[in-house]
Amino acid sequence: MEPNKKMGTAAGNGWSMIEEEKQSATPAAASTMSPPETDAITAEEQNKVGIMRAVVEAQDPSAKELGDDLMLRRFLRAREMDIEKASALFLKYLSWRHSFIPSGSILDADIPNELAQQKLYMQGHDKQNRPIVVAYGAKHKPQKSTLEELKRFVVFTLERICARLPAGQEKFMAIADLQGWGYTNSDIRGYLAALSILQDCYPERLGKVFMVHSPYIFMTAWKVIYPFIDPKTKKKIVFVENKNLRDTFLEDIDESQLPDVYGGMLPLVPIQDA
Repeated sequence: MEPNKKMGTAAGNGWSMIEEEKQSATPAAASTMSPPETDAITAEEQNKVGIMRAVVEAQDPSAKELGDDLMLRRFLRAREMDIEKASALFLKYLSWRHSFIPSGSILDADIPNELAQQKLYMQGHDKQNRPIVVAYGAKHKPQKSTLEELKRFVVFTLERICARLPAGQEKFMAIADLQGWGYTNSDIRGYLAALSILQDCYPERLGKVFMVHSPYIFMTAWKVIYPFIDPKTKKKIVFVENKNLRDTFLEDIDESQLPDVYGGMLPLVPIQDA
């Protein structure tokens, strides 16, 4: 179903919550984008990173091996360069990582039910050299897995994405395809858990996410999720009308890198094989 054209960003009015995100997906808005220079750490950022490093390493020595300067900067940026808030977030992340991924990685064998759903793929790079991830909302079957396995799958996915990031690139692009999404796919607890992991444990990794083929009934879930999305993340969400889909994609992605399901040249590869 094609989305209603009358949209906005107010959190309580269905499709009206996303007018700004959708408007930002028009070719005129996207055409100003150009590949950025390598995002080198500035002198001011380096100073704050140094102070933050001293703070977190004093409280958790594992910060020395788990947090390089770019990672610390991402946490700082996620908290508006506030050292105290960024340090608290990073220490919380370290505690979570020690308990949730004690072995250091999630294996295929740890998430068999999630992988069997074949709902997430990765292939190609956009014009900023960000890896492209495609997720199919209608393939998510919460009744066939558990919340804990879904969390492991989210971590597995994000670790795979991060491992594939090209040199000089810290972010990825996502396409969330909601064609065929229905109430049997709705999973508010799962969505909020995934959002928490992305925002709190992998901050500043998401560059942009295109929401495509969004059915009207999806807004029942979106209205619940929206208030929990960080303001920085909200700015990265773009709802795209079906009629603008290919043109919008081609503003950010060369045809040679666009997944073939959207008229490009690259076949999708399951996340576990990427």
